[in-house]
Amino acid sequence: MNVVVVESPAKAKTINKYLGPGYKVLASFGHVRDLPAKDGSVLPDEDFEMLWEVDSASAKRMKDIADAVKDSDGLILATDPDREGEAISWHVLDVLKKKRVLGDKPVQRVVFNAITKSAVLEAMKNPRDIDTPLVDAYLARRALDYLVGFNLSPVLWRKLPGARSAGRVQSVALRLVCDRESEIERFVSEEYWNISALLKTPRGDEFEARLVSAEGKRLAPRAVGNGEEANSLRTLLDGASYRVESVEAKPTKRNPSPPFTTSTLQQAASSKLGFSASRTMQVAQRLYEGIDIGGETVGLITYMRTDGVQMAPEAIDAARKAVGEQFGARYVPEKARIYSTKAKNAQEAHEAIRPTSFDRTPDQVKRYLDPDQLKLYDLVWKRGIASQMASAEIERTTVEIEAENGGRKAGLRATGSVIRFDGFIAAYTDQKEDGEQSDDGDDDGRLPEINAQEKLAKQKVNATQHFTEPPPRYSEASLIKKMEELGIGRPSTYAATLATLRDREYIVIDKRKLIPEAKGRLVTAFLESFFTRYVEYDFTADLEEKLDKISAGELDWKQVLRDFWKDFFAQIEDTKELRVTNVLDALNEELAPLVFPKRDDGSDPRICQVCGTGKLSLKLGKFGAFVGCSNYPECNFTRQLSADNGSDAEAAASNEPQSLGKDPHTGEEITLRSGRFGPYVQRGDGKEAKRSSLPKGWTPASIDHEKALALLSLPRDIGQHPESGKMISAGLGRYGPFLLHDGGYANLETVEDVFSIGLNRAVTVIADKASKGPGGRARGTPAALKTLGDHPDGGPITVRDGKYGPYVNWGKVNATLPKGKAADSVTMEEALVLIAEKAGKMPAKGGKAKAPAKAKTTKAAKSSETKSDETKAAKPKAKAAAKPKAAAKAKKA
Repeated sequence: MNVVVVESPAKAKTINKYLGPGYKVLASFGHVRDLPAKDGSVLPDEDFEMLWEVDSASAKRMKDIADAVKDSDGLILATDPDREGEAISWHVLDVLKKKRVLGDKPVQRVVFNAITKSAVLEAMKNPRDIDTPLVDAYLARRALDYLVGFNLSPVLWRKLPGARSAGRVQSVALRLVCDRESEIERFVSEEYWNISALLKTPRGDEFEARLVSAEGKRLAPRAVGNGEEANSLRTLLDGASYRVESVEAKPTKRNPSPPFTTSTLQQAASSKLGFSASRTMQVAQRLYEGIDIGGETVGLITYMRTDGVQMAPEAIDAARKAVGEQFGARYVPEKARIYSTKAKNAQEAHEAIRPTSFDRTPDQVKRYLDPDQLKLYDLVWKRGIASQMASAEIERTTVEIEAENGGRKAGLRATGSVIRFDGFIAAYTDQKEDGEQSDDGDDDGRLPEINAQEKLAKQKVNATQHFTEPPPRYSEASLIKKMEELGIGRPSTYAATLATLRDREYIVIDKRKLIPEAKGRLVTAFLESFFTRYVEYDFTADLEEKLDKISAGELDWKQVLRDFWKDFFAQIEDTKELRVTNVLDALNEELAPLVFPKRDDGSDPRICQVCGTGKLSLKLGKFGAFVGCSNYPECNFTRQLSADNGSDAEAAASNEPQSLGKDPHTGEEITLRSGRFGPYVQRGDGKEAKRSSLPKGWTPASIDHEKALALLSLPRDIGQHPESGKMISAGLGRYGPFLLHDGGYANLETVEDVFSIGLNRAVTVIADKASKGPGGRARGTPAALKTLGDHPDGGPITVRDGKYGPYVNWGKVNATLPKGKAADSVTMEEALVLIAEKAGKMPAKGGKAKAPAKAKTTKAAKSSETKSDETKAAKPKAKAAAKPKAAAKAKKA
């Protein structure tokens, strides 16, 4: 019996069926080891020795694998066919060697690009050794990301309070978003006019022609810059006679796009389906791992992390055959299409993303798929089959027209396209974002019959005013496209990088557009000012290229690390001499449009409007940056720094309190104010004045006298606990609404509960908290972010945000969301899978708890979406280089 190790339990179950009784397939659940999130995990002074750690969950899985290997004939490592998959196999093998369970048993590495019976069995016939250069590239990338994150992030914490982390790829992606925002702020709109004429042929057909020349001069786009010029040209055309100078019909061909890569799939799913990058990868992962189709679990698409654009020869033959059967012989090109990528630094190590069988049309499998799975499979199938279809044949007609008015002449042009043969367009058409032209035909439409030299009748002349628009903000799709063009990041990192930027609150996504938060712009400005090289696009792309050369066996990975560390460490050391005033001066200059927005009255935006003499500047506080006056403490004006500083900043510029009325008990004035940490209400004046910040979700506009009194009355005594006799009170804290009793806290669901909860319910909430034991003694169960519905076995399923990130909760079962999964995107189906898996590992009376009966499917606890080349920087003590004594710590296998 041979032991086969794969990454996810879903794959393990399917592959075990394919291989039969001579094999035992076990899942590693993703990576089994990682670098501990603390200082000293990579030791530059010891030639970059890396200290790995196995967490408790992975330790149990590795014990199961080790026990199985002891009684086996051999080990087959069948993790995913990419760098991360190779690394997982290396980690598993290294742990097993340290456990000394292998002996002289043979160890083989197999890879398959699709989870189908034929692909798996064929892979088993062609084993190989672990690809050492590929593992070296993984180690180099992991060490680089760790060294950047755990050395640069502490600099941010010291010099830029409120900033959370920096990363090798994450910071460059953030710079792209911030640079685009700066472009938009600097953009100056310009007026221009478009002039066209509605003309009629002798046969009575109307069409529109646009002005392209006047008085013998060609007019460039947007050349007509004001109404006076436009009126002069309109007058010329109004009184002119029109004659067709020429009609040219030119046939053209449009070729299909190649099959999807990771980035093009994410872009298309964003444009056509509205999926986020992380959602696209989650659905694609499920299609790859396998769907139960008529009693057989089979992978529907090939591996979805790839930058290759070419399909395997047998897949090309199958696609051409399917084209002939489903569209007709004319749609099959004479020769098979061969593609090569244009992306910078593409590895093309794997096939493009394609259906595992073109015979499985979307219509045939739709009854087995949920709506999102069907949409994505439909996209992959259509793009894959279109890539091997005939070109679309299009006839583009251009009509040149002369207008003459009393010796003055002008030229007009009308264009139109006709699809003579749709070719690949019958299956798939691209869709672009941000107003770009679509690939499914020209926007000009079709022209009527027009003949050379014939006269045309003028119906109407149009002169329309326009203004140039700034470049659009990036969407997830367009940012991924830009990163790919620049050679920044790799297919496995795009979704995780975007998720990190959101989690760090460096960007927000509004109407699918990425908008940098003030915090993100501060971090970018700081790095551009003091770590310029490490956020340069070319430098990051060059480093990616070196990593690719390591994977090809062309560079030594330790030497790449030595070269990087030498300069990076020196830069880190230089920042020790950096004074906060230097930082503030640089940021004031770099972020002037954000920090000091223009005022409507044209006055100097840096002069304090409260005292009239002080100069406004960025200030750094415990919780981040804010704007303050140089005359502090005589002038106490402060203003929050936010991405929408414009009108809000001016409205608050006077910093004058807004009166809400008087306290009926004390007679003191109650006011609404704005401070460095946001809006708050205050009763009275002076140092002893009672203050209360507005809770999350409450806006200044919603605050009235009654709400202000309620806030200022907190904490609110509810009553004495019937058992302890001690007071129960409700209040608002850093982590939201809570109950306090005998020194212990219990969270409340909503802010409104603080003001309305009675004694009976408060006692129940506290008892509920106590029943969960000491594990959550600090604050109790976090409030629910949303309720998904009731579990098939009864009881609500909610999504909550805990100390270690978002999770789903059902009764006493808490299941952490996969890395990169946004709390607001969790579906009921996904929650059931996570709960079933978690419940299966929880001890219960008399044995292990069973998974809920109706949650049948299982899924890797660590979704492969967690494969990220970005370091999650925690808050270690700031050390530019690891201390030698850290090496003395016991290594954990």
